[in-house]
Amino acid sequence: MSRVLEDWQQIERSIIKKFRRELWNPFIAAVKRYKLVEEGDRIAICISGGKDSMLMAKLMQELSRHSDVPFETVFLVMDPGYSAHNREKIEQNARRLRVPITVFESNIFEVTESAGESPCYLCARMRRGFLYSRARELGCNKIALGHHLNDVIETPLISMLYGGQLQGMLPKLHSTNFPGMTLIRPLYCVREEDIIAWAQYNGLEFIRCACRFTENAANPESPGGSKRLEVKELIKRLKLDDPYVEDSILSAMHSVHLDTFPGYKSEGEVHSFLERYERDERDE
Repeated sequence: MSRVLEDWQQIERSIIKKFRRELWNPFIAAVKRYKLVEEGDRIAICISGGKDSMLMAKLMQELSRHSDVPFETVFLVMDPGYSAHNREKIEQNARRLRVPITVFESNIFEVTESAGESPCYLCARMRRGFLYSRARELGCNKIALGHHLNDVIETPLISMLYGGQLQGMLPKLHSTNFPGMTLIRPLYCVREEDIIAWAQYNGLEFIRCACRFTENAANPESPGGSKRLEVKELIKRLKLDDPYVEDSILSAMHSVHLDTFPGYKSEGEVHSFLERYERDERDE
C-alpha cells in the first residue's frame, strides 16, 4: 500500500518528478555550470514572498539534502514595511512549504516614500544592503536571489533599448561593499512560465510586488509603465515566430564578440576599438 503524502511533500515531489525537466534540471545545470555552491558555503536564501524566491528556497532546500557538496542554508525574509496581509501570506506559505524562515524588519518602504524620482533604484540598493548585512551577521558567505532566466535575458534588452548601453546580469558576483560576500542566482536558467506552471499546479498563491510605487506598472500602456513589462511583451511576440528566441538571447550573452564592438567598458574603464585598430596598424 502506497504512503499518502502530505501537502508539502506532494509539492516537493512535483519539483523532482512532474517539473523535473522544467525546474530541477535547469536549476542543477546553473549550479554546476556557474559553480554557485561550494563546499562549506553558508548561503542566505533571500525570500521576498513571491513565486520566484519561494521556489528557489525549495530547490536549495532539496539540493542541500542530496548534494555531494556539503553546505548550509538560512532562509532569510526581510520585511521592508509589508502590509499585515502580505506579511501573514509570506509566513503562511513558508509554513505550508516547510521552509524555516528567519524574518527581520527594516524601514525601506518608509524611506523610499521621499526618494523623489528613483524610489525603485533606492529600494533595490537598500534591500541588497540590508540582506548582505544580516546574512553576514548570521555567518553566511553568500546570498541567493531569485532572478530567473527571463530577468536575465530581459536585462540586456532593457539596457540597450532604454539605457543606451548593453549590460547583462551575472549568475554570481562578489560584493563591492561587503568583502567576502558573494551574490548568486540559482534560477539563472529557469523560465518564469515554468515557475508559474508549478505554482498553479500546486494551488500556490504568492504575493506579487507589495510596493505601491509599482501599482501603475500593471499595464505597460499606462503612464510610467514598466519597461521590463514592455520587453516581456516584445519577447512574447518574437516567440510567435521563433519559439527558441529566449535560448538565443541567453546564448548570445555567453558569446559576446568584443572585437566587433566600437566600444566597451571593463572594470569601470572605457575602451575603444581604435586601441586595437591602431595597435594592429603599428604591427603591420
